[in-house]
Amino acid sequence: MSRRLRADLDHRPSVEQPDVGQDDALLERIRTEIRRDGPMPFARFMDLALYDPAGGYYRSPEARPGRGGDFLTAPELDPIFGASLAVAVADVWDRLGRPDRFVVREHGSGDGALAEAILSAAGSMPLGVALRYQAVEVDPRRVERLRERLAAAGLADHLESPDAGPFDGVVLGNEILDALPVHRVRQRAGRLREVAVAVAADGSLVETEIEPSSPALAARLVAEGITLVDGQTADICLALDDWIEAASAPLRRGLLLLIDYGAPASELYDPIRRRDGTLRAYVRHRVHDDPYRHVGRQDLTAHVDVTAVERAAASVGLTSLGSTTQAEALMGLGIEQRLRAIQADPTTTIERYTVLRSALMRLLDPAAMGRFVVMAFARDWPDDAEAPPLGLFAYRLPERPRRRP
Repeated sequence: MSRRLRADLDHRPSVEQPDVGQDDALLERIRTEIRRDGPMPFARFMDLALYDPAGGYYRSPEARPGRGGDFLTAPELDPIFGASLAVAVADVWDRLGRPDRFVVREHGSGDGALAEAILSAAGSMPLGVALRYQAVEVDPRRVERLRERLAAAGLADHLESPDAGPFDGVVLGNEILDALPVHRVRQRAGRLREVAVAVAADGSLVETEIEPSSPALAARLVAEGITLVDGQTADICLALDDWIEAASAPLRRGLLLLIDYGAPASELYDPIRRRDGTLRAYVRHRVHDDPYRHVGRQDLTAHVDVTAVERAAASVGLTSLGSTTQAEALMGLGIEQRLRAIQADPTTTIERYTVLRSALMRLLDPAAMGRFVVMAFARDWPDDAEAPPLGLFAYRLPERPRRRP
């Protein structure tokens, strides 16, 4: 993607699509705020474009993730992704002594593709009786659709309110951090400037540069040892710290499991490969770099700063168990064995197997979803040297041979 490299994404430049349009009411509210308060930091614009209650992208009743929406996430590809994660969930449950109530709390749960896959797979495991599922979504309509989906699958009894109090379990965020609002900064003649949004004479939204709206922007770069080169643009997610603190707060014992597209700060802010930042827009399975088009009707994302995630997790008392790629995590969780078992099942049709194998290739492709970063952070994790390694980290892809100079 630059960013998500979604499964079926067409990477040709996006063309204008009259049917997509924009949310005119939201756009006018943005213009009004800018005219009243002055240029708007990009993070504020991104927050409104994605999460405004009356017009934000993730507040729409229309399809967003999914084959009929703007992009595909891993759970929409095939239930094998969620079934594989269920193995990791069962591993955590076992390592914590098999508590009677064990919760998976999924942020950005959407319409329930991942919830259904995890719960269905867990039903054939000892974990199934103890497992409870909490769906955290910004739009209550999606939670209702999730509830209906689980009911149709006979799994609704596992669903419980996110207000049920502290729990032992797994807090799960799959492709959620990349959609948190980011500040955009730019180095100019030795000074850090912030990218803001202004209104042109014709009413269109345009970029301008202002003094940084928060000293935390420069402080983040200093803490990570990053020096931007002149003219370089970078995306900084200050919202990351509060999100991790809030998401992990109800976790008494267990794991914070995050899966997303990102890189350590040294790679993320590379002045050659990332000179213009990582912000991208997604609409109708196409990617482009104009965030001011289709306001309220397109997704905006930026690569995740893995270094910042690790620092934020440590600051709230979480212990890093490690990180790996999605391809390696799924291999360690037995996804290939699961594919072979489905293939050997006499009820599996050739059509089903073909679709499944295609999905597996996309999930594991190191040039796409396979290189997503999987990060696991624990709270009150048992110190048992004889326990088997967490399945997420049980596999390592062989290193590619280096080319001779």
